[in-house]
Amino acid sequence: MGVKTWHTISVIVLITAVTVLMQIPSQTWASSASISLILGAAALACMAVACILASRWRIVEAIFGGLDRIYELHKWLGIWALIFVAYHFVFKAKLGIWDSAPIIEMSKYWTRMVRQLSLVALGLIVVLALNRNIPYRIWRWWHKLSGPLFVIVILHWLSFESPITLASPAGIWLALLCAVGVLAAFYKLLLYPFLAPGGEYTVVAVSYGTDAVHLELAPVRHTFSFQSGQFAFLSLQEKGLREPHPFTIASAPTETGNIHFVIRALGDYTQQLREQIKVGMMANVYAPHGRFKRAEQAQREIWIGAGVGISPFLSWLNDKTQKDLGRACLVYCFDPARAFPSVERVQEMASDAGVWFMPNPTGGDALAVTIKQAVTEVDPTHVQISFCGPKGLLKRVQQLMKESNIPENNIHYEFFDFR
Repeated sequence: MGVKTWHTISVIVLITAVTVLMQIPSQTWASSASISLILGAAALACMAVACILASRWRIVEAIFGGLDRIYELHKWLGIWALIFVAYHFVFKAKLGIWDSAPIIEMSKYWTRMVRQLSLVALGLIVVLALNRNIPYRIWRWWHKLSGPLFVIVILHWLSFESPITLASPAGIWLALLCAVGVLAAFYKLLLYPFLAPGGEYTVVAVSYGTDAVHLELAPVRHTFSFQSGQFAFLSLQEKGLREPHPFTIASAPTETGNIHFVIRALGDYTQQLREQIKVGMMANVYAPHGRFKRAEQAQREIWIGAGVGISPFLSWLNDKTQKDLGRACLVYCFDPARAFPSVERVQEMASDAGVWFMPNPTGGDALAVTIKQAVTEVDPTHVQISFCGPKGLLKRVQQLMKESNIPENNIHYEFFDFR
């Protein structure tokens, strides 16, 4: 599953604290000034790591267990950075007995100005990122300011009088993180559209359901390889539809390179996409991302797909390389008035793949029955659940697992809340 959020933040704070304490007299370690210095440096380190995470570099995704986990960590790094900065701003990180000097000499006016701007910059980054009332298309452009604002915070560190020298352990630690962070921000803001893995596609088929649409795209050039269950960022080359949005690839790899998406109109962008999409439109697809994989060691698998959350399971059902499908049961949770794809179609695909199929219409108890039945046939520790759906249903599944003594770690799901 990758490195956890609290592990990452704890390690950042620990390394920062140790390297900073090495630069100041031990008798001052417990002072508010020392804490302020540590937290100020930790905030800078958190921001640098957040920039690195936002790069979408494959090696970073591999370390942290998927892009969804990365964005979750990215959000919390910003929140904790703001908390650390609040303390750092209130309590001066300065003592008379410290041997303090700025790394870069600036006038007092500009030093003070950069200090004030750095707090405002970080505050803007976090507040704008967490404000869900801002439409995504506007939020996305505001959030692009994070890179330039990060540079202001770096200038504050370099111009502020402190015992941290550039050649000290703390200086090397911060300089390394900041350098990689700036490089990552530069890549994401300017180079990503040209260097990111993916390809250019054309829409070759469109079919509609109630508040949903099924797209088939064919590669024009630069196709990409992916594994069943992964997702991509889709950007149509049309006015109003250029914003890249994440959607699960609802198909398995094929020789032609064609890919499918099932998209529900849940917001302004997806509603506009459903209304305007046409065969022949061009699209950029940035992929692959995600680590939504089957549990290889499970004796019994339960796949739970709700609404468009059925997409990764459609990919698995279409994948001829998948093995031991007889141990899996697919529970399709759907609203009878909005089911897309149809229950009959999903049941047919499951039957062809040799997967048990259990339809669970809104208000039905098939989900609970399936989980309870599984633990009567195999040991609860050998039941693995793969889930894709809304948070409310996820809580219900976790409660059913608890009631059936299935370990809480025996469920895998991805976060698609990228704000």
